[in-house]
Amino acid sequence: MKSPVFDASAASGGKKNLGDLPEWDLSDLYTAEDAPELKRDLEWLAQECPAFAEAYEGKLDTLTPDQMLEVVHRYEAIDRVAGRIMSFAGLRYYQLTVDPGRAQFMGNMQQQITDIMSSLVFFSLELNRVPDAAYDAWFAGSKDLARYKPVFDRMRALKPYQLSDELEKFLHDQSTVGAAAWNRLFDETVAGLEFEVNGEVLGMEGVANLLSEQNRDTREAAARKIASVLGDHLNIFSRVHNTLAKEKAIEDKWRKMPTPQTGRHLSNHVEPEVVEALRNAVVAAYPRLSHRYYELKRGWLGLDKMQVWDRNAPLPMESEKVVTWPEARQTVLDAYAGFDPKMAEIAEPFFTKGWIDAEVKPGKAPGAFAHPTVTDVHPYVMLNYLGKPRDVMTLAHELGHGVHQVLAAEQGELLSSTPLTLAETASVFGEMLTFRKLLAAAKDDAERKVLLAGKVEDMINTVVRQIAFYDFECKLHAARAEGELTPDQINEIWMSVQGESLGPAFEFMEGYETFWAYIPHFVHSPFYVYAYAFGDGLVNALYAAYEEGDADFQAKYFDMLKAGGSKHHKELLAPFGLDASDPAFWDKGLNMIEGFIDELEAMEG
Repeated sequence: MKSPVFDASAASGGKKNLGDLPEWDLSDLYTAEDAPELKRDLEWLAQECPAFAEAYEGKLDTLTPDQMLEVVHRYEAIDRVAGRIMSFAGLRYYQLTVDPGRAQFMGNMQQQITDIMSSLVFFSLELNRVPDAAYDAWFAGSKDLARYKPVFDRMRALKPYQLSDELEKFLHDQSTVGAAAWNRLFDETVAGLEFEVNGEVLGMEGVANLLSEQNRDTREAAARKIASVLGDHLNIFSRVHNTLAKEKAIEDKWRKMPTPQTGRHLSNHVEPEVVEALRNAVVAAYPRLSHRYYELKRGWLGLDKMQVWDRNAPLPMESEKVVTWPEARQTVLDAYAGFDPKMAEIAEPFFTKGWIDAEVKPGKAPGAFAHPTVTDVHPYVMLNYLGKPRDVMTLAHELGHGVHQVLAAEQGELLSSTPLTLAETASVFGEMLTFRKLLAAAKDDAERKVLLAGKVEDMINTVVRQIAFYDFECKLHAARAEGELTPDQINEIWMSVQGESLGPAFEFMEGYETFWAYIPHFVHSPFYVYAYAFGDGLVNALYAAYEEGDADFQAKYFDMLKAGGSKHHKELLAPFGLDASDPAFWDKGLNMIEGFIDELEAMEG
């Protein structure tokens, strides 16, 4: 079952006349909690899962290639039906996380699906015990089965870390009261937070978005209120992080995982040394990227020192432009069509068929995501759209995910899921297309400067900030291995990476040390964050190849997206002459950011 691709979005606080903002129509999944189709699917799963186990448990190593292909098709059908149910429950919950009924329904579905599918735990365990000769014979004996080999190769990569069948079944059964329960506590706590700023009561999304308001007093008030409210709830957030890090450490210890990051690298199908090369390249580039850019921005803002509430501040020459929803839609679709009309055609139904939920509402999950659901339905995109130019970029980003997910669906349920490192490819590329279109249409140097600065900030947030987040997580898990962490100790870890990454242009207000507490990636997907930097670097290198005028670029690009999770990053990038395992690869992406900063500095002269 696939999870939504979560992203942090940046928008503004307060209501504006944005046009008719779309809402999800979830009826393509199910029409209601009590829909007869949902009841039918649950009953089918309850019969098919034990029947699957009865037919194949203890027998995998005796199957012919054709019999194994039948196993795969049955397994894929189970995955598709279970994924449809959990997509429906999850999306309804994200629309209104504070609704007890929706939370209960999602919890009940999680529990039922977990119980029903416990009979399938044997499958990956037994598959990893199949001798290499028999395993290789399957794929040599059936071209149709050979298509699925990447799925099983990734499964067998976990073989050294596999526990006994009994322990694996125990971990499966207790998952709903383990990490999943702590995730829900975190989500519901964040969704229930209230921040009163200038007489208006806002949720987490709204108050965070005030940090990019033009008025500096408003930004400061928002930052101080965030610090105050997070401080009041810090014991809960500290407990969530302590518990999840310890739970992970216990499971990693039993699995003999060499590092806390190993599981993420395996699921991303990326080598640890590639991630390390990325991390080191970005950290080495802090002075020439974030430090240099923020020094420029400090001068533009006329400040001796920047405060944290100035990091996402608009530039003084930036208009407080509100982009209506119809304008945002047209901008992104035009940018997509400029690359290839097919890309805009794939994106169009998101706007017309209820595949986007855009409005900011009390209790709605913060941020933005694209959820692929299942391959016989379609993705859904969630935004919190408030009309800032950066919201247009978020729309371009999430629609990129959506286009990717639509194209990858051709691979089927097991092969369509893309590792996180590659999942950001189409989203960041969609952003880049939209940015380049806006830049080309800039009326004067002032507008070009604002656009360039905005893009540099987004890239810093995507690359520098996410690698700093990754370092925070690495330090947090290392420290937790030594014992329970107090909130103050977690605060200290947070501040140790913030100063290094943001640079000497900043001072840090009292209370900023708590800002780790509301970031969902640390809770939902440990070590997820480096995927953003990976994706940005990869796309920058790809975009450079596009600008060099490769006549077949569009065809190669669509082939890459259609591949989903069926190919390793080396195979996907080879047609473009790129290789992410080459340490110099990451400098290509970082050089693009540096080039934008060079252009901004030249404008100063």
